[in-house]
Amino acid sequence: MQIAFIGLGNMGAPMAANLARAGHTVTGFDTAAPMPEGVTKAATAAEAAKGAAVVITMLPNGAILRAVADQVIPAMAAGAVLCDCSTVDVDSARAVADQARAAGLDALDAPVSGGVGGATAGTLTFMVGGTDAAFATVKPLFDVMGQKAVHCGASGAGQSAKICNNMILGVTMIATCEAFALADKLGLDRQKMFDVVSTSSGASWSINAYCPAPGVGPKSPADNGYKPGFAAELMLKDLRLSQQAATAADADTPMGALAERLYETFVEAEGGRGSDFSAMLPRFETRHRT
Repeated sequence: MQIAFIGLGNMGAPMAANLARAGHTVTGFDTAAPMPEGVTKAATAAEAAKGAAVVITMLPNGAILRAVADQVIPAMAAGAVLCDCSTVDVDSARAVADQARAAGLDALDAPVSGGVGGATAGTLTFMVGGTDAAFATVKPLFDVMGQKAVHCGASGAGQSAKICNNMILGVTMIATCEAFALADKLGLDRQKMFDVVSTSSGASWSINAYCPAPGVGPKSPADNGYKPGFAAELMLKDLRLSQQAATAADADTPMGALAERLYETFVEAEGGRGSDFSAMLPRFETRHRT
């Protein structure tokens, strides 16, 4: 399949490389990042999109997605699919899908879970919104880039699922870090804490698969100086999206709102930018009850 890939940063580059290794013809564009192995460089996003059956985007936010859509949609062939894998606001996802359909194209919003490690290993999970036909077209590519793709519903449903998932993740990571910091002050060994909680009612992905305590559980960013697998500022972005969506939907999300405020403080006032989102643990280690 001829594919265009727009946005070749930490996530997009390994995803595009996996598609190229699988035998697809991949043309890429990024304003700054180098082309991964097997990907042909285009001078512009529109040039990359010409002749592509699927145009995949992996971009920082909804405003950039809308700007890129304005460039690539006029260049795309009728019947092609614009598949956005960014995490953006639901309104932007739906607006771009409407724009694509008006031009005789199809569109999917397909944000991912799994981080840079999952992108590299080809084990991402895709949460997908859009038509059945577009999902069927892109499904073979999801199978190359990930281990699971869930068709969540119409346009915007993929972003809705991602926002809800990451609100849970932000809340549970904070609770996990708080609990380890409390266990430390109670004199409880961290390994014993992990052994109990990971097989008890407190178990969650945040402790079982991504434990924030170094040397405990499976390898995680905590074992690499909290070098980001999923940066704290990206968690803040997703929590802000969750609260934006909650406001629009008139949904009461007090834990999500509190998690947003805590990550905002950590990232913007406490030097957490550039650290993994699990670096909340060393933050809580140094704090006292107020």
